[in-house]
Amino acid sequence: MYGVSTDQPFALAASREFRGLSFGLLSDHSRHVVETPDVVAEAGRTFLRALFPARTVSDSSPGDQRAADGHGGQPYDPDANHHFPDGRLNDVLARLRSDPEVQATLEAQNVNAVVRKGYNDHGPTHIAIVRDRALRLYDLLKAGGVEFDGAREQGLDEADEAVVVALAATLHDVGHVVHRDRHSYYSIPLAANLLDRLLDESDHYDVAEAVRIKAETLHAILCHHTEEDPLTLEAGIVRVADGLDMERGRSRIPYQKGGRGIDTLSSQAIRDVTLAPGDDTPVVVEIEMVNAAGVYQVDGLLKEKLRGSGLTKHVRIVAVNTKTDDPLVERIEL
Repeated sequence: MYGVSTDQPFALAASREFRGLSFGLLSDHSRHVVETPDVVAEAGRTFLRALFPARTVSDSSPGDQRAADGHGGQPYDPDANHHFPDGRLNDVLARLRSDPEVQATLEAQNVNAVVRKGYNDHGPTHIAIVRDRALRLYDLLKAGGVEFDGAREQGLDEADEAVVVALAATLHDVGHVVHRDRHSYYSIPLAANLLDRLLDESDHYDVAEAVRIKAETLHAILCHHTEEDPLTLEAGIVRVADGLDMERGRSRIPYQKGGRGIDTLSSQAIRDVTLAPGDDTPVVVEIEMVNAAGVYQVDGLLKEKLRGSGLTKHVRIVAVNTKTDDPLVERIEL
C-alpha cells in the first residue's frame, strides 16, 4: 500500500509507562516537556522506532531528497489498493501532470514566493508533497471509517471526494503568481479558469456536476490558510496537508541564500514526517525534529492549520526531537 509497517505501531506508545514519557493528549493546546539530552534524546529515538519498527532513525534526511523523489517520502500510488474508489482520481491526476498550463503555473508561482520574497518552496515539489499527503490523509481517514460531507452534500459521488482533494491540493497556491500576500484569494479566479477547462475536457462530468466539483475545489483552496475555516472535511484535509510539508528540504534554497527567518530555521529543524494509522485515532502524524526550532512548525503553524479543520478528533500529531547533542529536547502532541 504505502510502504509503512503498521504491525503494533503504538504498542509501546500506548503503554502507561511510555505515555508518561511522550506527554498527554491535550484538546486545544500542546504541552512541551524538557529533559536532559542524555536521557530523553535516546528515548526519542526509541519512541520513533516503537511507532514504526520497519523504519530506522538515522542522520539521513528524507526531506533533503524532495527534489529528487518529488514527494517527500510517501507518494500516492495509483496502482495500490485504496480505501476509496480511485478511478476518477487517477484520470484527473494523469491530466494534471500532463497539462502544460498547469505545470507552467506551478513553476511560475515559485518566483514570487522564493526568488522575490525569500520564502520556502511553493512550487511543483511543494505541490506534489501536499497532494500526496492530502491523499494519504484521505485514505487513512476513509480506512478509519470517517464519513466525508462536501461532495455528498453537493449530490456528487464518493469517487468525487478524492478528486476535489487532489484538484484543490494541486491548485491551492496558484495565486502566488500574482503576489504572496493574500495569495489564497488570488488563487480563486486563476484556479477557476483552469478548472473550467480541465473539467470540460473530462469524460466524467456533465455541466452541473462540473459546477459542483469546481465549487468544492475553490472552497478548499480558499480555506487552506487560516483566514477562512473549512466547511467540509475535504477542505480540512487540504489545509492540514499544506502544513505537513515542513521538512528541511523545503527551506533549502532560502537557507543557502542566507535566510535565517523563523520559517526557514524551523523548517531546517524537521527531518521527517510520516502519516500512518493510529490506535486511538484514524491517523497519527509522526514528526522527527533535530532541534527545538522545529517546535514553531508544529506548535505554531501546524496547530493553527489543524484548529478549525474539522479533523482534530481524527488526527493525532506526535513530534519528537531525536538529536542527541541538543541541550533541550522537546516533545509535543496535538
